[in-house]
Amino acid sequence: MADIIDMPKLSDTMTVGTLVKWLRKEGDAVKSGDMLAEIETDKATMELESFFDGTLLKIYAPAGSQVAIGAALCAVGKAGEAAPAAPAAPEPKSEGGSKKEEPKPTPAPTPAAPSPVAKPTDEPHHLVSSKPGEGGSSQSEGGPAPSAVVSPPSSDARLRISPLARKIAAYEKIDASRLTGTGPHGRIVKADVLAAAANPALLKQPSAVSGQSSGKSSGFSPQVSGFARGPIQEERLAPVSTMRGVIAKRMVESTTTIPYVYLDIEIDAEPLLAVRAQLNTGLEKEGVKLSVNDFILKASAEALRRVPTVNCSWEGSHILHHSAAHVAFAVALEDGLITPVVRDCHLKSVFQISTEVKALGKKAKDKKLAPNDYTGGTFCVSNLGMMGIPKFTAIINPPNAAILAVGTTVAKAVVKNGQVVPGQTLTMTLSCDHRVFDGAVGAQYLGALKDLLEKPALLLV
Repeated sequence: MADIIDMPKLSDTMTVGTLVKWLRKEGDAVKSGDMLAEIETDKATMELESFFDGTLLKIYAPAGSQVAIGAALCAVGKAGEAAPAAPAAPEPKSEGGSKKEEPKPTPAPTPAAPSPVAKPTDEPHHLVSSKPGEGGSSQSEGGPAPSAVVSPPSSDARLRISPLARKIAAYEKIDASRLTGTGPHGRIVKADVLAAAANPALLKQPSAVSGQSSGKSSGFSPQVSGFARGPIQEERLAPVSTMRGVIAKRMVESTTTIPYVYLDIEIDAEPLLAVRAQLNTGLEKEGVKLSVNDFILKASAEALRRVPTVNCSWEGSHILHHSAAHVAFAVALEDGLITPVVRDCHLKSVFQISTEVKALGKKAKDKKLAPNDYTGGTFCVSNLGMMGIPKFTAIINPPNAAILAVGTTVAKAVVKNGQVVPGQTLTMTLSCDHRVFDGAVGAQYLGALKDLLEKPALLLV
């Protein structure tokens, strides 16, 4: 009798998995431990392992499909054995036990009709005539042109231009009388307007325009910008990926159930930058390259040791006090964020943290993180300093009680020993769950963090 392999639960928040690709095909011999397929969860891409010896008789889920947990993926049995029919997939349940309704796609909004001074209903590159030459009726080209066309009244009556071309010329702020028509009988068509918009040199000089003397100006100044025109991107409805869907659900949960307190602190970053530069220079031959974030992760863990109340989680009727500082850090992926965890961060040196962060970051980018790599964090650090953001607030990742948002170092005048001197500062914002601890405790934590980062030698012992 054939054995059915179902979609496993590969992460704590997973409800469905995407079958990225099959590594074996129907009829292949497989052994226990062989990798059958790649599955994308809400966190990473992982391999599906066979637990049986035999032949891959049937593949029930094609590559690219989304499969619910517990639904059949494939059947493994004896060679020549008839593959069983796929068992019915389990019906997903909501938290209250009722059937979960499938989300319905939102229909694309219908564009509003343009006002006399607005751009065309669609961008110029979407306004395609249904007839060759674009010389047909105005009905096929979007209706009458708006009155905002910039052209001399004296020549406008003799101007041969299609309604669509007139509308695009108004949107591009091009004097239609300065265009050369390539349509039937010299008629100006859409292609002429778009060509002039892309290359203003194609416009006729004002002195050469029929019916307009060289001493007069229409007040029109042609655009000479080299920026590409047209739509920013194709207008489309894209399905929400598994990762994006889980992020959306958890962020809504965080912002609607947690009472937030936000606390800022500014630190003197010069000592930290100096120690980092000394270590990187002195240990360059050993391949050491520490980042500012490595020091911040280490300091965050040490500050949790000094103010352990921040290292807690809200459990409804209880508050869970964690015995270790498992510090997560945010990594930006193409489809969202993931937070790999440096476990027992308080017990590791800055050098160990740096090595582990690089390895976890690469695994995250390659979507090769195992569930143990991104679960169980007790505190999180989100750093946008490398993107030049001076200050921001971050959303807590439940069940954590806090998250630290780190900005970039800023060069500015500071006061030291009563003197105004050049300095380097760094602003950090702590988002706190007010159910777990109050603002005073958060302030104590930031004070400990400031002390550690302004005396970075303490992080090396």
